[in-house]
Amino acid sequence: MSDTDGKKPLGLGGGARGPGQVKQSFSHGRTKSVAVEVKRKRVVVPTKPGAAGAGAASGNSPHLGDPSKRPAGISDAEMERRLAALKAAKARETEDAARRAEEEKAREEERQRRREEMEAKEREDREREAALRAKAEEEERAARAAEEAKIAAAAARKAEVLGTRPKSAAAPEQPAAKAAAAAAPAAADDSARGGAAAARAPLAPRKAERERDERATDRDRGKVKGDEGRRAGKLTLSDAISDEGGRQRSLAAMKRKQEKARQKAMGFGQKAEKQVRDVQLPETIVVSELANRMAERAADVVKVLMKMGMMVTMNQTIDADTAELVIEEFGHKAVRVSDSDVEQAIETVADKPEDLQSRPPIVTIMGHVDHGKTSLLDAIRKANVVSGEAGGITQHIGAYQVKTPNGALVSFLDTPGHAAFTSMRARGAQVTDIVVLVVAADDAVMPQTVEAIAHAKAAKVPMIVAINKCDKPDANPQKVRTDLLQHEVVVEQMSGEVQDVEVSAKTGKGLDSLLEAIALQAEILELKANPARSAMGAVIEAKLDVGRGPVATVLVQNGTLRKGDIFVVGEKWGKVRALINDKGETVAEAGPSVPVEVLGLNGTPEAGDVLNVVDTEAQAREIADYREKAAKDKRAAAGAATTLEQLMAKAKADADVAELPVLVKADVQGSAEAIVQALEKVGNDEVRVRVLHYGVGAITDTDVGLAEASKAPIIGFNVRANATARNAAQQKGVEIRYYSIIYDLIDDIKQAASGLLKAEVRENFIGYARIQEVFRITGIGNVAGCLVTEGVARRSAGVRLLRDNVVIHEGTLKTLKRFKDEVKEVQSGQECGMAFERYEDIRAGDVIEIFEREEVQRSLA
Repeated sequence: MSDTDGKKPLGLGGGARGPGQVKQSFSHGRTKSVAVEVKRKRVVVPTKPGAAGAGAASGNSPHLGDPSKRPAGISDAEMERRLAALKAAKARETEDAARRAEEEKAREEERQRRREEMEAKEREDREREAALRAKAEEEERAARAAEEAKIAAAAARKAEVLGTRPKSAAAPEQPAAKAAAAAAPAAADDSARGGAAAARAPLAPRKAERERDERATDRDRGKVKGDEGRRAGKLTLSDAISDEGGRQRSLAAMKRKQEKARQKAMGFGQKAEKQVRDVQLPETIVVSELANRMAERAADVVKVLMKMGMMVTMNQTIDADTAELVIEEFGHKAVRVSDSDVEQAIETVADKPEDLQSRPPIVTIMGHVDHGKTSLLDAIRKANVVSGEAGGITQHIGAYQVKTPNGALVSFLDTPGHAAFTSMRARGAQVTDIVVLVVAADDAVMPQTVEAIAHAKAAKVPMIVAINKCDKPDANPQKVRTDLLQHEVVVEQMSGEVQDVEVSAKTGKGLDSLLEAIALQAEILELKANPARSAMGAVIEAKLDVGRGPVATVLVQNGTLRKGDIFVVGEKWGKVRALINDKGETVAEAGPSVPVEVLGLNGTPEAGDVLNVVDTEAQAREIADYREKAAKDKRAAAGAATTLEQLMAKAKADADVAELPVLVKADVQGSAEAIVQALEKVGNDEVRVRVLHYGVGAITDTDVGLAEASKAPIIGFNVRANATARNAAQQKGVEIRYYSIIYDLIDDIKQAASGLLKAEVRENFIGYARIQEVFRITGIGNVAGCLVTEGVARRSAGVRLLRDNVVIHEGTLKTLKRFKDEVKEVQSGQECGMAFERYEDIRAGDVIEIFEREEVQRSLA
């Protein structure tokens, strides 16, 4: 059957329909004729070489003259262009194929070369390994022969000495011993020559020779030492229980022995020589850390400790004496170190004289409050700092650098003059080179002026007296000079050595003279520092900035502080993230006598801490951890250094003293410290202020929670509570009070503490009465008939009964009657009846003293 199954296939044909006509048949006899576009197939006929040459010679393409073989609509020029492109494509294909063939050939050659190199290297390795193995086997064979010779020689000598053998029997043994003894050096020589020859011989013959030698050796020895031979065949029960020949080695034992010999020949099996270490040993150490420092296994250290009778684990701590015994047990040397040795990482090398360079002087401005210190510095800086201070008084310590008219740099520290900022002034005097003592010409020497003089003398720094406010009409500079004499400050005009300059911050008078005096004093001091060493500086102020984190104002005293330096400051450490100068500009480094703000601390340091640059973060973290631990131990020791009697006495004293607990949060560390010191001075023997916690930064939820638990208010100095803390304080009923001036804060705390004082009770005598007669009344008791001799008698007042001017009773009246009526009071000169509450021992002639009590509220001075 055909594939069409009798159906006429669909096709193109001429016939009646004509070319390009297709007839489609459908069901129910429907048909349809469809016109189909007929497209002539393009045929490309290759040209013959002769024809191509003829065409080329004539200058025409072979198809140019035959339009029937050329596609319709193609011109001669287009045809030539196409043929040229086709030839160029074929040429490129040919060139690419040739280039690929050459590259493939080069790659194949490179692969072949590498393969040959690897095979040669492997062959050399195999030959070297075979040579080493052969040498080891020869040495072992020689050693075995020498040992046998020694044994034989010793047996012969023993036989000769004892005379247990006849000479005829000993005769054959002597040559054998001599031969064995002579064979030892010969075997050694053979082994050396054999090792060299084995390096050149092929592997297979050398292996066959070795096996042959082993078989010959076994035959010669007659398998006397059966444990060194290989076991042949199965081990039967009779062989196992018989004593003949002994137990032979297994094939696995022989393989292990050969492998050990090969490893020994190649130098792998030798144990490394034990290294003796110097182990740094602190006061206490963890067992695992001790094992790490000795480079020993922790389990071995635990075993040694258990042998000593100490059942410990690797995570437990042991003392230095025990650890030293363990170190000696393992053969190491113990080097005792102290925890404080971590401080040695801080560089303390003395600077060479040739490395020192001149540095700007550090000048601290000190004096009484409102004597014009900051205004004077403003005039020098041509800035306006006073307007930014709350209440017009300085409450922070500021550091600035000023360029004088002659181009020299001077670093100024501005300290507060208020009485509460004593520690700030002391810090300023300790880090300074020169103190400028500002005294108002119209106010003369005041308490904080005297304190500033004391700080300057304690720090042993030179002083310059600036007599300010000389523009005022009532200014009297001479009185200032005279008053300073009382405090052993003799100025130049009084034939002393202390420079004094009359200045006016308002008019600018004498500022140049003051700068000249500072420059002269700095020249005398010859201030120098080494900027090429690691930086060291003092923290002038520290605060917690919301956007920048902990920020410390540091005055660099030696070396150069650079961005990226790792430092430790007090109990904190950090990496310098940014340095900002007093103008708010970011700088890359800060040299000696330059004040900068340092960003990048892990916490807020204490004002007055010393900053030191170290090499690594690990050192900085270790030093900070040690200092923090030492501070905690010191605080714990201070709290624990009391006896039971002292604790009981303190508890009894505290029971009699009322406390006002407070929490203090300030903007900078110096202000918080000053507030705490001021609050500790508030109070007396009956009441005191207790600072539960103080810190730097905004008031947080933690502060609110602590205040709620302690029922204490929160004092915010130039800081505010965040939103969550405010909401928590409102819900929990915690009072938050904000202040910007320190003496307002102290006054309010004094007033609050005064409310805890017990009121003072005063007695006012209002009258006297004399008992004339005593009556006995049923149901009431003894009633005194009295005459009020002075003042007035009141029912609500207190009374005392005097007999011969001695108080025998104090109490209250039960009844006060005038005739038969109960009255509230009886005037002087009138008679009345009185009865005492729960007291009836009254007699005629006794005197009744009548008084009233009054409570007077007290306050702290």
